[in-house]
Amino acid sequence: MSTYAAPLKDMQFVIEELVGLADITAMPACADVTSDLVEAVLGEAGKFAAEVLDPLNGVGDKQGAQWADGKVTPPAGFGAAYKKFTDAGWNGLSGPTDFGGQGLPHIVAMAVQEMWNSANMAFCLCPMLTSGVIEALKLRGSAAQKQQFMEKLVSGEWSGTMNLTEPQAGSDLSAVRTQAVPEGDHYKIKGTKIFITWGEHDMAQNIVHLVLARTPNAPEGVKGISLFIVPKFILNADGTPGARNDVQCVSIEHKMGIHASPTCVMSYGEDGGATGYMVGEENRGLEYMFIMMNHARLGVGLEGVAIAERAWQHALDYAKTRVQGRAIGQKGGDRVTIINHPDVRRMLLSMKSQVEAMRALAYTASAALDKAKHHPDDNERKRNQAYVDLLIPIVKGWCTEQAIEVASTGVQIHGGMGFIEATGVAQYLRDARITAIYEGTTGIQAADLVGRKIGYEKGATAAVVIAQMRKEASGLKQNSNADVAAQHDALVRSIDALAHATKWVVEHFQQDPNAVAAVSVPYLKLWGIVAGGWLMARAAEIAAAKLAAGAGDAAFCTTKIATARFYVEHILPQAPALAEEITGGAASVLAFDSAAF
Repeated sequence: MSTYAAPLKDMQFVIEELVGLADITAMPACADVTSDLVEAVLGEAGKFAAEVLDPLNGVGDKQGAQWADGKVTPPAGFGAAYKKFTDAGWNGLSGPTDFGGQGLPHIVAMAVQEMWNSANMAFCLCPMLTSGVIEALKLRGSAAQKQQFMEKLVSGEWSGTMNLTEPQAGSDLSAVRTQAVPEGDHYKIKGTKIFITWGEHDMAQNIVHLVLARTPNAPEGVKGISLFIVPKFILNADGTPGARNDVQCVSIEHKMGIHASPTCVMSYGEDGGATGYMVGEENRGLEYMFIMMNHARLGVGLEGVAIAERAWQHALDYAKTRVQGRAIGQKGGDRVTIINHPDVRRMLLSMKSQVEAMRALAYTASAALDKAKHHPDDNERKRNQAYVDLLIPIVKGWCTEQAIEVASTGVQIHGGMGFIEATGVAQYLRDARITAIYEGTTGIQAADLVGRKIGYEKGATAAVVIAQMRKEASGLKQNSNADVAAQHDALVRSIDALAHATKWVVEHFQQDPNAVAAVSVPYLKLWGIVAGGWLMARAAEIAAAKLAAGAGDAAFCTTKIATARFYVEHILPQAPALAEEITGGAASVLAFDSAAF
């Protein structure tokens, strides 16, 4: 079993050089953040991930969370690790300072979350959901609700969940049936919710559930959904947890992966109704929940980056130590480690280059989110918010789909041993599989991308981003570094393919939405691949400039350039083929009706 080591050099390179930490710290709200502070935070987070969380990852996978009589017990060591996590202040890293948080920018918090997820994704899901609850209450909770719940959530003394899905509804939230009946200053909640991550456990003193439900006279569909706070323990007058609320975990799911994270079936109101408190205005619950969902979707995309990184590290360690066969053309002598075989090197480079492209894209979205929240100029905030809105479905959809591919390649590098659970590599593939499903499947992300983010605004934001790609790609050909210059033609072809496909989506969205829907997932994948290539090429330019100036880590910069060239030559060529599929493939999908299968 390999040991996780945070990729600190690449994380810091992306944050400081590619994304531009200086642009973040130039904003008054982030003025206290320095390069030294970021380096120190990432360094300590890397130690915590390696020393505390990573050793529990295999344990959690084997033991899993256990349910008995409505109670959920996490695997051995998880409770102690959670206490260390909260005592060290990690839960409040990006939390609002008004409620005890450290208020660090999202770009820093995302890098730290990547480490948590690489080391132990099942553990990280608990604080990730809590951070979503914090974000929703910060923006839509009343002053009293913030006073009651925020400080404990920020510290991690209390955890949080989001309760959307019901057995009959699935992803169709218009079919939600949970009822909320007014009673004095609160509501009585009755219904069943499924797929509730960390919906019950004993690591925190209280669990704050955010629950979608309908009031008695609510209109049908998504316009009739309201959002409620339903705590596991009703608060006493002094704010401490008091009587147990009428909410129970009636079972947990037996899953393909993330075994240590309890996925709960929650029952509300079996004994008269669970006490709940409305958040914001009636019938605007789905709008509010999307605050959590967008926050979670970016976080899940990052989970894809993290699992892919962990799978890559594990495969690399194995390839360096597994002795098998002789080098090509060698007739005698010692056998070699498999990293010497060209196809194994190809697979490793495929993993490495995609992980770095995924990280660059996820961190770019995070930096844009910081600017959307904190930039002093209103126009800049709006521009960055549009950029974030475009990128979130791409980060969530593409990074998670590629995580599955990367983790699968990791199994392949292990050969037959990869199919054996004892090596531990299969866990990454099993854990990665859920990331492309929850918080909206890849199909849902693609529908969001071609609909709200491209179709409804007629490709305006996409056009701005594509123009930026073209401008930055144009300088590659004149670069004095041959490996950087060699990336120009393939990157330009891929950008042309993206522009062509985007024009087709815009032209067909109104007149033939079914055709656009039929090729929406390939379109999302095209965006991810091209955006990844664009950012890798930019990274290569920065690395080449550092080499020319004799600055930075020469070995790191040389490897970054070589990795970017591999991505451009082995991953980017998919772009023109995807554009052809998008612009010419809808008819064959729609030719089959359900009876033809």
